[in-house]
Amino acid sequence: MKNQARGFTLIELIVVILILGILAAIAAPRFINLTSQARIAALNGLRAAVSSAATLANALTVAQGNTAGQPITIEGSVTVLMTNYYPSSAGGGIDAAVRFDAATFATAAPAMTFQVSAAPTIAACAFLYTAAPSTTQPATIGTAVTTGC
Repeated sequence: MKNQARGFTLIELIVVILILGILAAIAAPRFINLTSQARIAALNGLRAAVSSAATLANALTVAQGNTAGQPITIEGSVTVLMTNYYPSSAGGGIDAAVRFDAATFATAAPAMTFQVSAAPTIAACAFLYTAAPSTTQPATIGTAVTTGC
């Protein structure tokens, strides 16, 4: 009986390593950009939460028959300041209604600007919440700016 060697040749191993290197060089740039996409998704999620919180706060204040600026209490213990039947853009207004993670998102005055605090350019990864200007107009939630995420 003949003894035959088993295993890979040096050429086969080099070809496999070369193919893996090429695949890694092509795939790596696609995965590097995932953090930016994650920040954009988080910002859009917060924007949707702010929109829902404003709508729910408005529905609650109307259902209770409150006056235009009367604060409401949600979940039994959180007081939300209201302006023209919608959450105020001051502290204790929409930020209290949403109860977002302050370590991940920051707010800035004068209107409530929600920003992703981990973004490279914080001001360019944000959206603006403006309280209702009158009792006949709703609060406005600006389009999210994502160029700095």
